[in-house]
Amino acid sequence: MKKALSILLAGLLALSLAACGSETAPETAAPETASSAPSPDQSPSPAEKQSVRAGFLKGPTGIGAAYLMEQAAAGATKLDYTFTVEADPSTMMSELVAGNVDIAALPTNVAAALYNKTNGGVKIIAINTLSVLYVLENGDSVQSIADLKGKTLYAVGQGANPEYVLNYLLRQNGLEPGTDVTVEFADAAELATKMAAGDIDLCMLPVPNATSVLMKNADVREALDLGWIWGKVTGGGALPQGCVVVRSGLENLDSIVESFLDDYLQSVLFMKDADNLEEAARLAFKYEMVGSAEIAKAAIPDCNIVFIAGAEEIKDTLSGYYDVMFQADPKSLGGAIPDDAFYYGG
Repeated sequence: MKKALSILLAGLLALSLAACGSETAPETAAPETASSAPSPDQSPSPAEKQSVRAGFLKGPTGIGAAYLMEQAAAGATKLDYTFTVEADPSTMMSELVAGNVDIAALPTNVAAALYNKTNGGVKIIAINTLSVLYVLENGDSVQSIADLKGKTLYAVGQGANPEYVLNYLLRQNGLEPGTDVTVEFADAAELATKMAAGDIDLCMLPVPNATSVLMKNADVREALDLGWIWGKVTGGGALPQGCVVVRSGLENLDSIVESFLDDYLQSVLFMKDADNLEEAARLAFKYEMVGSAEIAKAAIPDCNIVFIAGAEEIKDTLSGYYDVMFQADPKSLGGAIPDDAFYYGG
């Protein structure tokens, strides 16, 4: 995979969360290693810690939290965590609506739809994943989106972020989904298995499923990087696919968000540091974000895990993406582009 990864920080360690809406451009910090991570004796005692229920999705949007889970088990975090790990974003959304989860990772369009559905019941506090979508081919006929004309593309994410992104990119290249390109949707694990076995020749998959296929079948190649194509079509815009939200009515909201972002930042830094790759892969597998440590090790560098926080920074990253999604299908965002109140601290 070609994506160069970066971490965008919003000065969270130096500023209070109350000032997030007026922060300047994010600063970049060097990744921290395990030796510089907080130790248990630096953390509040269990009696002083606030409790929070955090939910993460398997795959890239959850991988950045694996070190957080390990540190929480060791008592080395600012909050007392109970974790939930799910594969299906709709299940996580239901948990938020029911009040069973306080903070959760979601696809960025799902977060917007949930905000609209609940009349402001959640706020976005961080972006954690950029583009992870790739078209894989068992062959060499697809070099551009235009080359998909007349073909059948198996894909993930019907009615969700991947479908909306794919449809937009097809139309921007003069192809109508269902007419010029036949798109067949299926579960990611099912598609990965079929592609690795050579049962299908063309599919759209996210990392780490795409990574798994490439590792298992040397005849399969990465044909298209949809994040790169998105940037080309939108004039350099990012494709933010994953984020973290918090329930708006959470008691002690400000202090919990501030402590969570501190804890989560340390986790993202650790998981992205190339020097920690072996341990990061082990943790991603241990906490069920990826099916094996071997796949995790190959996939993590391509997972586009980021940390973007601060109301203005998040809004700047999402605004172009939300505009495109709304024009493509208002239902993708729950019928409306979120207003400024969606952005925590704004």
